[in-house]
Amino acid sequence: MACFDGLTVLLTGATGGFGRPLAKKLAAAGARLVLSDLDKACLETLAASLDAETAVLPGDVVDESLSERLVDLACERFGGLDIAINNAGIAQTFVKLHLIPSEEARRVIDVDLMGVFYAMKHQLPAMERQHRASGRKGAIVNVASVAGLAGAPRLAAYTAAKHGVIGLTRAAAAEYATRGIRINAVCPSFSRTEMVTETLKMSPVASTRAEAGLTRGVPMKRLAEVDEVLNVILFAADPANSFMTGQALAADGGITAV
Repeated sequence: MACFDGLTVLLTGATGGFGRPLAKKLAAAGARLVLSDLDKACLETLAASLDAETAVLPGDVVDESLSERLVDLACERFGGLDIAINNAGIAQTFVKLHLIPSEEARRVIDVDLMGVFYAMKHQLPAMERQHRASGRKGAIVNVASVAGLAGAPRLAAYTAAKHGVIGLTRAAAAEYATRGIRINAVCPSFSRTEMVTETLKMSPVASTRAEAGLTRGVPMKRLAEVDEVLNVILFAADPANSFMTGQALAADGGITAV
């Protein structure tokens, strides 16, 4: 397991399907945590369950001031920011492009793409300043999707947002490569998160058939388990992984191999 002992990690989407177990893994690995999500009560419950120094700040990532305040909180409470995992995101209704309500498309773009832009806009200067002052290095991991690597039918707005996240990741990685900051994206396919399992339960067909539909194009013919995706996120964030930047790491059961 990667060691994050004494490092300050900022995590958005902290109470979601990837966020909650990721916070627990980071705490177990010695990290000091700055956690954010929409629901204050859920954040405080999560923080209380962790054996780690933890600060929480609820808010919506479409509000740029949240990103600024999270970085300020990390610097004020823990003296800096070592790692940021931009995990907050939402899904989209599974329909053809012309049936997506424009308001929904805008919300998906605002949360999934602009939320990452705002986050990096404020994380990068803080990491650059501390590297210039002390040589302290930083890492950013953006949680994208395999939909950001190829077209995902009936998920056009979501696909566009995740393509944008990968574009931001690659551009910023090149810009900050000599400034002590690594920036990578992780691109999972459908995973056995609560959101996916609840969706399967609501399917008009049997859950096994619905799951088979989701995994039809996956060479491994199954959903990703949450831990399988978290291990890739931790790998990307690990300070020992010091020469990898600008990458979009697919945790997709082989989808992008064929």
